[in-house]
Amino acid sequence: MSARPLGRERACTCGHRTLTSTVAAVALGGYALAAGNSWAGVVDGPWSVRPLAQEHVVVYESPDPARVYCYTPGILRLPDGRLIATLDVGGPGVSAMEPRGRIFISDDGGQRWQPRGSFPFIHARPFCTGGRVYILGHEGDLKVVASADRGWTWSAPSLLTTNEQWHGTAANVWTNGQFVYLVMEQRVHHRVRGWPVSELAPVLWRGRADADLLRRENWTRANSLSFQEALAKLQPADPGEGVGIPWFAAPYPSGSMPAWRRPCAPMGWLEGNVVQILDPNHVWHDPSGRTYHIWLRAHTGGSGFAAILKVVEHPDGSMVSELEQAPSGRKVLWVPCPGGHMRFHVLWDAPSRLYWLLSSQSTDSVCRPDRLPVDRFSLPNNERHRLQLHFSRNMMDWCFAGLIATGATPREARHYAAMDVDGDDLVILSRSGDSRARSAHDGNLITFHRVRNFRSLVY
Repeated sequence: MSARPLGRERACTCGHRTLTSTVAAVALGGYALAAGNSWAGVVDGPWSVRPLAQEHVVVYESPDPARVYCYTPGILRLPDGRLIATLDVGGPGVSAMEPRGRIFISDDGGQRWQPRGSFPFIHARPFCTGGRVYILGHEGDLKVVASADRGWTWSAPSLLTTNEQWHGTAANVWTNGQFVYLVMEQRVHHRVRGWPVSELAPVLWRGRADADLLRRENWTRANSLSFQEALAKLQPADPGEGVGIPWFAAPYPSGSMPAWRRPCAPMGWLEGNVVQILDPNHVWHDPSGRTYHIWLRAHTGGSGFAAILKVVEHPDGSMVSELEQAPSGRKVLWVPCPGGHMRFHVLWDAPSRLYWLLSSQSTDSVCRPDRLPVDRFSLPNNERHRLQLHFSRNMMDWCFAGLIATGATPREARHYAAMDVDGDDLVILSRSGDSRARSAHDGNLITFHRVRNFRSLVY
């Protein structure tokens, strides 16, 4: 083991509080270990894990933390190095007539951000194809805007659906040169009065990479398979016997109330990322290249699992959604995934031949709900102030790469983050909060973080 300096002592003013970096640290097996340093939310000690990107730049700050909340950060690095950030705002302080989406650009690696417009929808993600930048999200129906000048100006929104109900987040976009692929969830049942994740159907959308993606005829969508329909395909009918799923009772369509003011909605899935299994030795590899997998946040009341769905392209161009199978022939719905119970982001990095996972770290998901601190949001697994990074060669076996950043208290979130590759670095946009945030869910900041030389974390 050899010492590797990771920083000299310095102060960085971020928002309204100051964070202090380390004097030096050592790297051991891919972990960043700090000696004698105090970091917000991290236990101090000679072998404590040092966050990889605790320092941050505030991209957007709520003008009224009690009434205006920050959501859905998305980030894109253009081929020339420009960074594009997207987000949306909500809460009682946002007018119904006000566009909720915001666009920012940075030409200095994320140190300064310039507002470049807005869009009238939410849960959006930016992506680039065919020489244009697109932002796709929903406000009931799916909508998209485009820029032909690297994000400087933007088109009017175009509708991709009519009279439908959609959900999503700034998850990843997969490309194979001919097409881009992304996942949005369509609500296909209407029995749940609260959070309807049990009634969502992840739908894979395919757009022609060289076409005008403002036009709906240049998109193809897979069939919809809702969570309730997926459950019906499982044998035996109980989907989680042996692994404790669901963790709390969550009958459909009513859900349950494990403790006062801490509801548990019926089981479901949401916020999907799309990947292809590229390793020819993987049991789910398709040598024809026509199979895609959707990795989804698993809402079960517990932690440690994601949900998955397979989509197969047929020769006629149609895409069919179905459950994956284990070599035994048993259908697969749940897969191990650190942080899979919250919104996560998956990125395929070709140079390292690895999938990278950005997710929330859970530390006390089996706490009794009635004994949670008052400032903890929702159920025990709904911990939002520790942002972590993992890598994997197969999307099943995950290696811990490090903590990205932490909040000083459970109220000060670092979560729901998106990432992209910028040369040797990861650039990350986090849905964050400080001590003024209404809650961990309703934060008041969108923050930019950079993990330098992220491939050196592999071990």
